[in-house]
Amino acid sequence: MALPKVDFEVGTDGVAVITMCNPTVNALAIPIIMGLKNRFDEAARRNDVKAIVLTGKGGRFSGGFDISVMQKVHQTGDSSHLPDVSVELVVNSIEDSKKPVVAAVEGLALGGGLELAMGCHARVAAPRAQLGLPELTLGIIPGFGGTQRLPRLIGLSKAVEMMLTSKPITSEEGRKFGLIDAIVSSEELLKASRLWALEIGERRKPWIRSLHRTDKIGSLSEARAVLKTARQQVKKTAPHLPQQQACVDVIEHGIVHGGYSGVLKEAEVFKQLVISDTSKGLINVFFAQRAISKVPGVTDIGLKPRNVKKAAVIGGGLMGSGIATALILGNIRVILKEINSEFLLKGIKTIEANVNGLVRRGKLTKQKADAALSLLKGVLDYSEFKDVDLVIEAVIENISLKQTIFGDLEKICPPHCILASNTSTIDLDVVGKTTSSQDRIAGAHFFSPAHIMPLLEIIRTDKTSAQVIVDLITVGKIIKKAPVVVGNCTGFAVNKTFFPYSQGAHLLVNLGVDVFRIDRLICNFGFPIGPFQLLDLAGYGVAVATSKVFADAFSDRIFKSPLLDLLIKSGRNGKNNGKGYYIYEKGGKPKPDPSILPIIEESRRLCNIMPNGKPISITDQEIVEMILFPVVNEACRVLEDGVVIRASDLDIASVLGMSFPNYRGGIVFWADLVGANHIFTSLKKWAQLYGNFYKPSRYLEERALKGIPLSAPASSTPKSMARL
Repeated sequence: MALPKVDFEVGTDGVAVITMCNPTVNALAIPIIMGLKNRFDEAARRNDVKAIVLTGKGGRFSGGFDISVMQKVHQTGDSSHLPDVSVELVVNSIEDSKKPVVAAVEGLALGGGLELAMGCHARVAAPRAQLGLPELTLGIIPGFGGTQRLPRLIGLSKAVEMMLTSKPITSEEGRKFGLIDAIVSSEELLKASRLWALEIGERRKPWIRSLHRTDKIGSLSEARAVLKTARQQVKKTAPHLPQQQACVDVIEHGIVHGGYSGVLKEAEVFKQLVISDTSKGLINVFFAQRAISKVPGVTDIGLKPRNVKKAAVIGGGLMGSGIATALILGNIRVILKEINSEFLLKGIKTIEANVNGLVRRGKLTKQKADAALSLLKGVLDYSEFKDVDLVIEAVIENISLKQTIFGDLEKICPPHCILASNTSTIDLDVVGKTTSSQDRIAGAHFFSPAHIMPLLEIIRTDKTSAQVIVDLITVGKIIKKAPVVVGNCTGFAVNKTFFPYSQGAHLLVNLGVDVFRIDRLICNFGFPIGPFQLLDLAGYGVAVATSKVFADAFSDRIFKSPLLDLLIKSGRNGKNNGKGYYIYEKGGKPKPDPSILPIIEESRRLCNIMPNGKPISITDQEIVEMILFPVVNEACRVLEDGVVIRASDLDIASVLGMSFPNYRGGIVFWADLVGANHIFTSLKKWAQLYGNFYKPSRYLEERALKGIPLSAPASSTPKSMARL
């Protein structure tokens, strides 16, 4: 791969074209930043240069600062990885140049790329270029002057919206708001930009320095009113994210004290945020999501994915209908099979409701919805399965039923057809042991609701072929899922890791801790809902079925609570019938149900684990730790057994599959921030008090005693890793 560089060429018209070259998005790596400084210094010195055009090679201006630099700072704790040259001062020097500078923008100008363009005296863009400042998604704020220049170019309200939402706009929108001065075709972009730069020099076009403008900000009182509203919104939507409030504060500083003071304040706050735990977590998630597509022995051996044109889904319940929805939205024909007309009609109506719901929320056009639904066909037998490329079984968690289905499928489906199960817990070797097609059996585990949740867990057995995994990864990407390849075991990666989550919550309740306090604290930690509201939403039947599977598989470390059985006996089934831990009324928010308390008291009486029969005294932090540390403990077993390829796979799976707060970086990353030793000593203490549910795993103990991060790769290949 070519090294990052900045090209410099002076034409006969006296215009120097400075071109950033760092495939594929011209990221602002340190050599690019240094090269920009040197090239602009050269242009300033040379008498034959009248004006300057800044652009990017390969149809893209710049995708922004090289995020891997920040990752290195996080991993090493060494800020020397940051550029020696202050980038915001490079942008300032471009704006203060005595020779006019025009940005020729094509493809994208994001983050630092847009900040560079805003430092220029004009911006000429190709059609449909993407312009945005997405830094807040990485736990930082724009650091090269973006918080100061964007409000001055497009107005305060729109600038605040763009930064807080991290959503880009097109060059056409940018032209409307004043961010872009002209739009020309890609073919004419350089020519038009050169001419524009010369006309600025000749005073036939305005010479605009962004930091000097105040006309779009309004009065100080008007600006403060806009920022007050923004702060109130941030408190509601992002209470855990310091970069959101920091961004608003820095914008206000510049409005009060001037643009140049604002740029210096921005740089100071940027440097503080870069080393924050929030930035570390979000950047870990950023790279973790990009790493999942690399599967040793699968994606690196030259296999090409086969085309999946027609798929079948067996079972039209909540999961099956969601999977079918995801497939038709990905333009894949779907055969939905059910056992009778009533269930089939219900499944089809659910799919139609899923699709039409997206239309209602503005996420899908009516035309695309109709096209997607035209790809769906319902059947009551296997006659349509003779030419399918993929089958996904999504029936109840019943081993003998699944074995019967897979036996039927291998007789009816074509030899190339992938036979996948959406089971969330059952070992696939057990499912497929009676078939002779084990090389094409795999798990395709979706998370509910399947057409919305972004994770697809692809489970590979010892016998599953690499081609099948490549094909499923490709299908996952087509239907806009994040496919994570994991090993085969009870519960696989995500459910195996998180089975102690609900059990830990139940253990605390039976020790006398208030249900609603637990849910509130888990939400304060960053989960969208607590463990008990999650049980209400999933339905108690699922919880009962999965708990039996885990009880059989991990009998040495489970906690059995009578509470769920008592709830079911009392006629409750969570949101399904409007009665659970919470009351569910149409159109209203869930409300804690006080009538649940006698049932909880009965569970505590039957369980009889409260010390001296009295509720334990416990801090908020201890509640969170007693629920999440057992999850970390099980994650350690998943890592030791090689169920995942790397720790970051489990991080991204926990974020996308279990809604673990992304700004905490994922379950393993967060555990490393907390510290293996604290987790180990806490679990050891609780194990003595409350039993084996809290007993630390061997992997956790070894890492804690040796001071090795939980996420660090093992010195030797784990037993399950050999097949992955």
